[in-house]
Amino acid sequence: MKSICLGVLLSCAVAFSASAANQTWAGEISDSHCGAKHTAGQTPKECTQTCINGGASYVLVSGGKVYKLEDPSKLVASHAGEMVNLTGELKGETITVAKVEAGKK
Repeated sequence: MKSICLGVLLSCAVAFSASAANQTWAGEISDSHCGAKHTAGQTPKECTQTCINGGASYVLVSGGKVYKLEDPSKLVASHAGEMVNLTGELKGETITVAKVEAGKK
């Protein structure tokens, strides 16, 4: 009986750790005001920075979806309006950012 309980607990622990693993997305760092469509006449970087200064939050636009970003280490600001490979943990519609690298243009 003890070995069965131990096996079930171990299986649950493995399943939980797998669901909390980091993933990587390719996409553009944008803002919560504009999402995938920036203001005409500005570059994506300029538009994103303008909206962030106006109170919007950083988001990642990837595969037609817009993900909210939780960025405790402040990694995305230097990539505003750029294509990136972003690594983090997805919970609902929010990604907790762990790593950001320049992506393909």
